[in-house]
Amino acid sequence: MKKYPIIIMLAVLISVLYGKAISAQVTDSKTEKIEIKTSAICDMCKERLEKNIAFEKGVKSVELDEKTKVLTITFKKGKNSKENLKKAVTKLGYDADEMPADKKAHDRLPSCCQKGNEPH
Repeated sequence: MKKYPIIIMLAVLISVLYGKAISAQVTDSKTEKIEIKTSAICDMCKERLEKNIAFEKGVKSVELDEKTKVLTITFKKGKNSKENLKKAVTKLGYDADEMPADKKAHDRLPSCCQKGNEPH
């Protein structure tokens, strides 16, 4: 009789852990994570990129690493693409991998955020 509660607890624990593993796999198959090298310089650039790219279709999360200047974007598959997100970055005035920044957008950035300036 004492074995039944232990067996039941083990069964519940296994089902909970197995259920979490399945849900994690489903979530991962529905999203894609990309990295884009940018020309961002400072905290203002980080704020501008993270705020604006978050509004792009299907985007779940955005984070800029200021040291490496790499923008990491997680988005829903089928809702967007790496090329579209890179275009969105260039329209904000920043380079995106090999794509140069939109000239007009770059010129509208604060002077401290324009290419060629040192991080501050």
